[in-house]
Amino acid sequence: MARIAGVDLPPKKRAEIGLTYIYGIGRTRALSILMRSGIDPATKIKDLTEEETSKIRQILEEEGAVEGDLRKETAMNIRRLIEVGSYRGMRHRRSLPARGQRTHTNARTRKGPRKGTVTNKKKAMSKT
Repeated sequence: MARIAGVDLPPKKRAEIGLTYIYGIGRTRALSILMRSGIDPATKIKDLTEEETSKIRQILEEEGAVEGDLRKETAMNIRRLIEVGSYRGMRHRRSLPARGQRTHTNARTRKGPRKGTVTNKKKAMSKT
């Protein structure tokens, strides 16, 4: 089982897909990493040699942030927006969408489950 950037890659997946399990690497970046290291994207992760995995590790170190470093950088950027008091920072603080989406009817993922309204309380009171 290959372990790159602190992540165990799934052995039965193709290398192109397996690399996307690392935070900060998508399909395009995975393909470019494999092309630079000279590895066929259709190769399974379990079939990669130790030399090939070390090539991938080396390329990732050269390119920059992945996994923990990238998560830390993202968290710091959000914290900076909150401290500055910007509009986006206030939206993050209140757990609301920060990119201009409507919230009157949607945004349930960000806002959480619906709160019971006053009319629902009145109905519940009249039943008992």
